[in-house]
Amino acid sequence: MKHLIIYAHPNKGSLNHHLLQTVIDSLKTKNHEIVIRNLYQLNFNPVLSLEDMDGQRMGNVTDEVKQEQQYISWTDHITFIYPIWWTGMPAMMKGYIDRVFSYGFAYRYDQGVQKGLLTDKLTTIINTHGKSQAEYESIGMDKALSLTSDKGIFTYCGLEINQHFFFDKADKANSEEIEEWTAKIKTLFSK
Repeated sequence: MKHLIIYAHPNKGSLNHHLLQTVIDSLKTKNHEIVIRNLYQLNFNPVLSLEDMDGQRMGNVTDEVKQEQQYISWTDHITFIYPIWWTGMPAMMKGYIDRVFSYGFAYRYDQGVQKGLLTDKLTTIINTHGKSQAEYESIGMDKALSLTSDKGIFTYCGLEINQHFFFDKADKANSEEIEEWTAKIKTLFSK
């Protein structure tokens, strides 16, 4: 199977990086084809410009965006790994989606009806966040996060969500919790 990993965290020593490495190691044990797009390492430009917007409307995208779209077209399974900052994805990841998941590539409208174009692809989302799951549930943030990312982006574009992990209190996680999260990822990606 062909796996694309889209990763956004600037710190190589972060928990997110550990989770990225866990996914990579798990996929390698099954000899999957893997492409990793580390957005900070690539210095990906997340700013959706007027030029980008005008080009998208005409079906023209920059070479940088075209390359990312080729990886997405190639893959069977996309894994997104990023922290939740300020109750959303980092600007780097959001900008990637703004620029790469463009009209005519990721979605379109047929006679006023929205249609996702990234069908026949699975996606797994791995998020870390500082708040506890109980805190998020008490204010409805757990549902809001799923609504804005899962429904508002991923399934909107036709992706089938395989799994969405929310690893809570990540900034205070102890070694046992990290081992548990690591085991969950290994189990999913070693199938």
